[in-house]
Amino acid sequence: MASSSPQIGFDRFIAIEWAAAALKVRAELGTLDELNALLDAAGLGVAARKKTRTVLNRLWLAPRPELADFAERGVAILKADPSVPIAALTWGMAIATYPFFGKVAELVGRLSALQGDCASAEVHRRMSEAYGEREGTYRMTNMVLQSQASWGAIDRVEKGKRLVRMKPIVVSDEQAVAWLVEAALRYVGKAVSVSALSSQVVLYPFVLDQPLGYLVSKSPNLAVHSQGSSSQVVSLKASE
Repeated sequence: MASSSPQIGFDRFIAIEWAAAALKVRAELGTLDELNALLDAAGLGVAARKKTRTVLNRLWLAPRPELADFAERGVAILKADPSVPIAALTWGMAIATYPFFGKVAELVGRLSALQGDCASAEVHRRMSEAYGEREGTYRMTNMVLQSQASWGAIDRVEKGKRLVRMKPIVVSDEQAVAWLVEAALRYVGKAVSVSALSSQVVLYPFVLDQPLGYLVSKSPNLAVHSQGSSSQVVSLKASE
């Protein structure tokens, strides 16, 4: 069974400070020495540090070729508007790059939608259904949850048994909002109705404070199609 299970990839805790430092290196607003100093201060062992750098590379320092342009546009958003939340940009890269991270986010977003919290055991159970009941699945789900907590999305209470949504992070920059919508579409891998964009559970920590229908209609990276007489769907541009 394990050989046919989806790969995890996102297998380390990533503190928001580390992600921010990596993004600033990519944006030429910081240095590798500054990032390395943060990792030094964390006291990571050799193997843990190497794996941590691998994740940071995939997120910002050296994205996969098919995501290089997407990452570069995320960097450009930060350079144009430094007030854009680092957590939002890193979240977008994480769900676009790592389906495992996106699946955890989707589950937390869906399970906590009504009451603002959920049991971590339920997230683990559903991740095991998708990725197999193996030690790695449980441990790496914890890594993602710990990272999402560091990024300001959730608070892990009752010794991690419950996950409570934090105050939503407002994203109002037009370019950042359209970019996050694109990240969500890259994660789901299919067209989404324009009316459903604001409720994408994979983006649960964020309030996208812009008229989404208008933004996606003018985005050069997204395509809007009519579906029936009264519905429109948005997808990635075919050239992507």
